Amino acid sequence: MTTAKKFLTETSSDDLAAWLRDKGEPAFRAKQIREWIFQKLVFSPDGMKNLPAKLRQALAEDFFFPSCSVAERAASGRDGVVKLRLALHDGESVELVVIPAQDRVTLCLSTQVGCPVGCRFCASGANGLVRNLHAGEMLEEFLAGCAEAGRKCDNIVFMGIGEGLLNFDELAKVLDTLTSPEGFSMSPRRITVSTSGYVPGIGKLAQLGKEFTLAVSLHAPDDATREKIIPDKLRYPIDEILEAADAYRDRSGRLYTLEYTLLAGINDSPEQAEALGRLALRHRAKINLIPYNETGSAFRRPRRDVIEEFEKAVAATGAAVTRRVERGAKSTAACGQLRARAERKKEF
Repeated sequence: MTTAKKFLTETSSDDLAAWLRDKGEPAFRAKQIREWIFQKLVFSPDGMKNLPAKLRQALAEDFFFPSCSVAERAASGRDGVVKLRLALHDGESVELVVIPAQDRVTLCLSTQVGCPVGCRFCASGANGLVRNLHAGEMLEEFLAGCAEAGRKCDNIVFMGIGEGLLNFDELAKVLDTLTSPEGFSMSPRRITVSTSGYVPGIGKLAQLGKEFTLAVSLHAPDDATREKIIPDKLRYPIDEILEAADAYRDRSGRLYTLEYTLLAGINDSPEQAEALGRLALRHRAKINLIPYNETGSAFRRPRRDVIEEFEKAVAATGAAVTRRVERGAKSTAACGQLRARAERKKEF
């Protein structure tokens, strides 16, 4: 076996058994270790109390586990939402959000450090892509979120920092581990994968053959408006995006959602509302309206009455539309703000 460190959360049973043999440990320890991770949601070898101290120390030395730590915590006293900035093993950081509700807990997870798409209103991609997250790091995000919640979480949305479908191979490993009986045994229907409209990745997600929910960050009903919001490099025409999303819907049997961030004077007119509704009806898609959380960019949040009128105009077309319930502290509500603030501090 290689002596390079691996992420324990993504190490297979066979590889773990081989490592244990090299250490002179019995094979049953592999089952114990995996039970601690996947059933008891333990975040560190220190918590694996039925393992000998020497083995726990060897795990910590030879594997990344944990590979991250909570560097910053922003909580909303009103509704229990907590945003965590996780410091990674190489000094970089990402964010996750723990969103409790009456009968469930949802986690919003990141897939990359930074983002290559660079949506012009978004703090996550302001400085571009630093690197992809490993599958093991994303799985540790999940464990960190469960630890914060004090229980196994019910739903996952990959809507944090990054374009997950541009890190597809690692994301696919994570999705497999989350849904596998040997992993976390989650239903694919409880997992949402968000994309800015990366068409090749939507096709790859369909090929997995599972009922994940697809969310497409459309943000505009026409290409001319979308050009103002998303840079050229990774922007696909809306027709191509929705054709791929339709194929995903037909393959998975799951309706997809059009995410639409409302930006004052850019995409919030009554005419755009009507066009968005007609688009959703034609493609049998749901619409989720997201009033913009300002991040210091040139974009602004529409007035409350404009947001309400936009929603009414979309609904008048007969399209299924909801408005995202706004939760969490406004100062850090937008994705990437904690990380962006930490990056600014590094400069001084």
